[in-house]
Amino acid sequence: MGLGGSFLHRGQFAFVREMISQEKRGIEIVKQSPGYDIDILCRAGVASRARCGIVAMEGNFGITPYYRRAVEKGALALEKHACATLTTSLRAAAFGVAVHALRRRARQRSGARQRLEVSRRSLRSGQQTYVIPAISPDFAVIHASCVDRLGNVRIAGTYHWDRIMSRAAKSVLVVVEEVSDEYRTRTSSTSPN
Repeated sequence: MGLGGSFLHRGQFAFVREMISQEKRGIEIVKQSPGYDIDILCRAGVASRARCGIVAMEGNFGITPYYRRAVEKGALALEKHACATLTTSLRAAAFGVAVHALRRRARQRSGARQRLEVSRRSLRSGQQTYVIPAISPDFAVIHASCVDRLGNVRIAGTYHWDRIMSRAAKSVLVVVEEVSDEYRTRTSSTSPN
């Protein structure tokens, strides 16, 4: 399952709490920069595997404690990524290809279990190119500001990695704050004919 948002921004917390209340188990989480969401999923024993970049409660609050404990105890199988490698994996899935090239390899973190990257030399430049396998979550959960009755989704502010996540996933679930035709009406009334 791919989760949209970034750290504490636009997290699908009501959806995550519902998964916990239904006592789901064995869920794989794919997210660029999870925070509170993956922490409570680890605390409840819902998440069993994660493919993610940095995990923290924003920059000032440090690493999430239950996530850290789950990784240290082996309760959460971790495939640690740099944001560039995870984005490249999602991009490959979004483009419908098995792998996607990345010119520079992201820095390896000490002790991190990161997916294998196949390297080869580019014939043109002579630089190493890394081939990153696609990651296609079964579904992505995106939190949005509103949706109109036709299904057009609006995210107020930055959408972080949600666009690439929604294109890489096999299906998308959008959790919205309101259903409103106001945005569609406002944009259509100001658009030139």
